[in-house]
Amino acid sequence: MIHGQGYLDQSAQTSVIVRKSKMTVMLVSLILGALIALYYYLTRNYKYWQKRGIPCADGVLPGFGHVLSISIMKTHFADFCDKIYKNNKGRSMVGIYDFTSPSLMILEPQLVKTVMQTNFSSFSENTITVDFKLDTLLAHNPFFISGEKWLNNRKRLINAFSTMRLKILLENVKKVCETFDNYIDKKLCNVEKVEYELKFLFSKYTAQVVASAGFGVDGYCFDDEKKDISFQKVGQAIFEPSVRSAIAFALMFFVPSLNKIFKMSFIPKHIDHFIRTLIADLMEQRRKDKIPRNDFLHLMAELERSENEKFENEMLAGHALSFLIDGYETSSSVLSYIGFYLASYPEVQEKLRKEVMSVLNKYDGEITYDGLREMTYMDQVFNESMRMIPVLGVLKKRCTEEFELKGSDGIVCRVQPGTEILIPVQSLHKDPQYWEHPEEYDPERFNPDRKQNNERFAFLPFGEGPRICVGMRMAHLLVKGSLAMIMKRYKMEPSPKTQIPLKMIPGAIIQTPKGGLWVYFRKL
Repeated sequence: MIHGQGYLDQSAQTSVIVRKSKMTVMLVSLILGALIALYYYLTRNYKYWQKRGIPCADGVLPGFGHVLSISIMKTHFADFCDKIYKNNKGRSMVGIYDFTSPSLMILEPQLVKTVMQTNFSSFSENTITVDFKLDTLLAHNPFFISGEKWLNNRKRLINAFSTMRLKILLENVKKVCETFDNYIDKKLCNVEKVEYELKFLFSKYTAQVVASAGFGVDGYCFDDEKKDISFQKVGQAIFEPSVRSAIAFALMFFVPSLNKIFKMSFIPKHIDHFIRTLIADLMEQRRKDKIPRNDFLHLMAELERSENEKFENEMLAGHALSFLIDGYETSSSVLSYIGFYLASYPEVQEKLRKEVMSVLNKYDGEITYDGLREMTYMDQVFNESMRMIPVLGVLKKRCTEEFELKGSDGIVCRVQPGTEILIPVQSLHKDPQYWEHPEEYDPERFNPDRKQNNERFAFLPFGEGPRICVGMRMAHLLVKGSLAMIMKRYKMEPSPKTQIPLKMIPGAIIQTPKGGLWVYFRKL
């Protein structure tokens, strides 16, 4: 009996082991099946370009497509696109996968012209998606909207930045230039030179211009004791590189569908509230007193009267936010790039100074609208600096109507509605096919004799076509006014604190060099 019982126990144990083995096999099979199904789901679109006979970039990964290095903030988007651009040189276009979605990168200026100008109606939308419920004010910015709403908002802003109105706004810009001058002059009172990080310095200036020329208030940007309530602080809350801003930008720019879950606004809530409250109070005051002022809100009040319509406060606050975004961040970035190159190339700085002094002497030392227009070498410096470091290294458009793109190499792509088109601005700006010695800083490539030979659609600092930046002329006014003041009074020299070669911060909205751009200021 004992021997029989042992046999039964051993048989039972064997049965248990067999059952466990079967369960293990089933579990492994289920896991493998799930993984295979997941892999199939994540790679279901990865033959999209091959089926259409379009070259595809190497290195696609399940789920991430080609954008893993961007999504983990290891690589700046412009550098990512530049690598693909160089690896596919000689081709007119190349397909990539933005996670699981197929996108098309166009690599030659003629196709850029087709997308941005010639056949604009088929590619009329920018691809950055703004959730109206999360970012109501930002949704009024012409960069993010389309259709009739885009057309109406753009018309209003074009009217606000007409030549006549820019001359009015210049009066406020000049006052800010004087305050800026006094600020630097005080810092140099008892020292030979003072060191500045240019983006931080120029953001004081542009934030003060936004406060003064935009809203007719003091921005407290040059009062160090009031820095916590300054307009510069407002701008920093939106644009200062941080984990929050990087995540918000990634959700809006790359995976807007995820933001339906996270519901993260790009504009911080306290900034949204500040803008709404400020504009509501200021506009109510303007409607009552009707006193002429040299600022953007006065122009909005004039538009109300001319159109015989009281604008909604939300729309006005949206336009005000657009003025803040365009006037503060992009202009201060451009000024920091220009300041860096002027400090790095003293012969260019000296030539610019001679032009500025010559023109100012013609106008009794005053900064005037006509005088700034006559500073043509300054335009060359502006353009070359923007060629070297474009504010936006990549532009993204969306196909709205089916269209056939034909490359010079014979590649033909019938682009479907909804497909994103990538335009590698930085790569076009640095391509030796279009620019002689592109890594050299040379403002002469934009002089009147040579600029006619430049490939127009290989230079896109403000975009092109009907959606070219509406604030471009205002940006020129801000930049040229401050440069005229600086050239008249100060000399800029490079600081060893700048990290050379320049590398951009991954995840930053605007191209922002790691460690900043540092320069010494001296009195002349």
